[in-house]
Amino acid sequence: MKPIRVLIADDHPVFRFGVRAILEGETDASIIGEAATADEAVSLAERVRPDVVLMDLHMPGVGGIEATRRIVEGDLAKVLVVSMLEDDATVRAALRAGAAGYIVKGAGGAEMLRALRTVAGGGSIFGATVAPRIVGPLAPSQGDRVPFGLTERELEIVDLMARGLTNAAIAERVFLSPKTVRNYVSGIFTKLDVSSRAEAVARARDAGFGT
Repeated sequence: MKPIRVLIADDHPVFRFGVRAILEGETDASIIGEAATADEAVSLAERVRPDVVLMDLHMPGVGGIEATRRIVEGDLAKVLVVSMLEDDATVRAALRAGAAGYIVKGAGGAEMLRALRTVAGGGSIFGATVAPRIVGPLAPSQGDRVPFGLTERELEIVDLMARGLTNAAIAERVFLSPKTVRNYVSGIFTKLDVSSRAEAVARARDAGFGT
């Protein structure tokens, strides 16, 4: 199995050093580049094509959110935000830009590694202090209008996606086959006009569910 190719995008050398120290002893991840500005992050991602970019949001240049959007729209890599910023607006802006995960600086090495592996594997993940800002019961109460034509079952699955569950884990939770869950997820993406789990969660939250 090939190691996860990681690009660190952060303007603080001490933080980049810390990430290197965390990944140094891991056999399934390797750092292939470092960027100190948002513009450099996009440019370097185009050149080295990492699997995951660890993205700070407060950086010189166009900023981490715009850099995230360009990297995701260009299909250059998946983006895991690692930032001190965790207010609701910032978290949702990062998700709308296409970030697949969001953890805060100060998270332990084990949490960072778990988040990195989850994002590299195609999942979405949110740190313990971030998740409450986007995760909540998404199923509508009686009388609520269901957004985008989503069914109650689809909203339940979006909720579980937001909690970081894989399709297999969702299947166990709701007593469906993994294939059926995959079909539900595909239908959710179509209805919400999104292409990732994180976008689906952000779109549903913006529609007012779970607030």
